[in-house]
Amino acid sequence: MTTDQLKSLIFSAGADLCGIAPVERFSQAPEGFRPTDIHSACKSVVVFAKRLPFGAASAKSCVPYTIANTIITQEVDLLTLDICRRLEDAGLVAIPIPSDDPYEHWEAEQSYGRAILSLRHAAYLAGLGSLGKNTLLINNTYGNMIQLGAVLVDVELAGDAIADYDGCLEDCRLCLDACPANALDGETVNQQLCRPLSIFKNEKGYYLKKCFQCRMICPNATGIEQHHN
Repeated sequence: MTTDQLKSLIFSAGADLCGIAPVERFSQAPEGFRPTDIHSACKSVVVFAKRLPFGAASAKSCVPYTIANTIITQEVDLLTLDICRRLEDAGLVAIPIPSDDPYEHWEAEQSYGRAILSLRHAAYLAGLGSLGKNTLLINNTYGNMIQLGAVLVDVELAGDAIADYDGCLEDCRLCLDACPANALDGETVNQQLCRPLSIFKNEKGYYLKKCFQCRMICPNATGIEQHHN
């Protein structure tokens, strides 16, 4: 299967974005969290995304965003499995990576979890965007309103060029200053500070995405192309 054929397959399955990162690009990833730590025969990481409607983040209530975020995560996981089946039918070995939970690494004292593969870094290495100060991937067309997924494959594919644009405006601090928990420093997010609001349990027992200021306040939230047009 050629790179173009693989991408065509993924777009036909329902992805809005797709990029490829050769496994060699992950040499600087932490040991234990590289693609070859998940599947030793991995040669390429195929990263894709589906668009999240910005209107869900514009409501005064956090419920619309919560349900949109929950469903799109499920959609990307279903898309991941569909892509794996299609690639297996084409003779490839394909390993699914979850779009969010579950993960194995957990540091209880810091409320710190780490996925088996960082999808935002994988997406950056696959040319899908640049990393913003809010720690989110920012794509030139869809901004940060995307949900990422990935599949590891056992064939060498042509890698996409790393994005040559900056997702953040020069000297912009909007996301840093808007964070009610002061969880952002421009490089990382303090999960212990972020979790109480980003995964909030109300009296009824529902888990709500109560805070997503860092996503919606970004001037390039809906795309760098839109911002400059």
